[in-house]
Amino acid sequence: MDTRAIPDAISSFREQCMKAFRFMLQSRVLDEKMASLYRGGKIHGGVFLGKGQEAVSAATGMSLLKGDIFSPLIRDGAGRLAFGEPIIDAVRTYMGSALGPMRGREGNVHRGRPAEGLLPMISHLGAMISVVNGMLIGRRFKKIQNTVGAVSLGDGATSTGAFHEALNQAAVEKLPLVLVVTNNQFAYSTPNSRQFACRHLVDKAVGYGVAGHSMDGTDLKACLETISAAVAAARQGQGPQLVVATLLRLCGHGEHDDAHYIDPELRNSALGRDCLVLAESFLTEQGWADAKIIKSWRKDAVRKVEEVVAAVQHEPGPDPYKEDWSALSTRHLSEGSQSL
Repeated sequence: MDTRAIPDAISSFREQCMKAFRFMLQSRVLDEKMASLYRGGKIHGGVFLGKGQEAVSAATGMSLLKGDIFSPLIRDGAGRLAFGEPIIDAVRTYMGSALGPMRGREGNVHRGRPAEGLLPMISHLGAMISVVNGMLIGRRFKKIQNTVGAVSLGDGATSTGAFHEALNQAAVEKLPLVLVVTNNQFAYSTPNSRQFACRHLVDKAVGYGVAGHSMDGTDLKACLETISAAVAAARQGQGPQLVVATLLRLCGHGEHDDAHYIDPELRNSALGRDCLVLAESFLTEQGWADAKIIKSWRKDAVRKVEEVVAAVQHEPGPDPYKEDWSALSTRHLSEGSQSL
């Protein structure tokens, strides 16, 4: 046995944890800024925070490679950053800038860059699984190998027909699909007890003939290890992987929701622990970071967000009299196009 591999593995995991923590921290700072702008009337539409879910999200984005497909949801700021989305894409979309990836055309959470594997969200409720299935099957037809498609879901999505049909299809086709279900105990305000009767959501995996993995969604180490293992299994041809992370949403469904329906006892339970605080404690306990370093990381995160917001506030919104309203990906097919 080559004992040199052991310290190398430890060093690699240390770097991975530190990197993930910084994505989590950057996402939290960005969320807090967007919430502040929303309360100040600077953002039209909703603002949905990922508070408490950053560890799952960051681990998902970090487990993917360039060329993979990632379908994030509204609480996936950390995963988006880890997958390569620049902060300015998020700010431009939230603030309706015509220079954003979606050109300020629609709801402020449906941003993405499909050509780069980052998909704009259609719906939270399982709709994106079939989209990723289609992309994976398309790659199979083109004989493109060694790619994985990851879809983020909430517990509510597992109760929908779209979830059932798409997961069933993925299982039959043995697609390299990873479904990361963040069970934050509520589908908006509907508790788990009114959503499903099985003991645990991961129990659904066996019914579809796919592998199931469960983890503590507040534990960054567990999230990195479990999700990376699931992605590796899918990449190796072992078919779809269902990962279920258990935690509690530490805020309302959106900034418009005060989350009064969440029992205080649940908030004070292990489910209600803040993954960012736990990750910080883990890094300091391991001796991988100290209070001074973490303070500098937070300062850097705040600076980046403030600089981007200041710049985007001076950018124009879409002009309805000048905007070309053809679909962005099919402009060349529109009537009067010079490319016809």
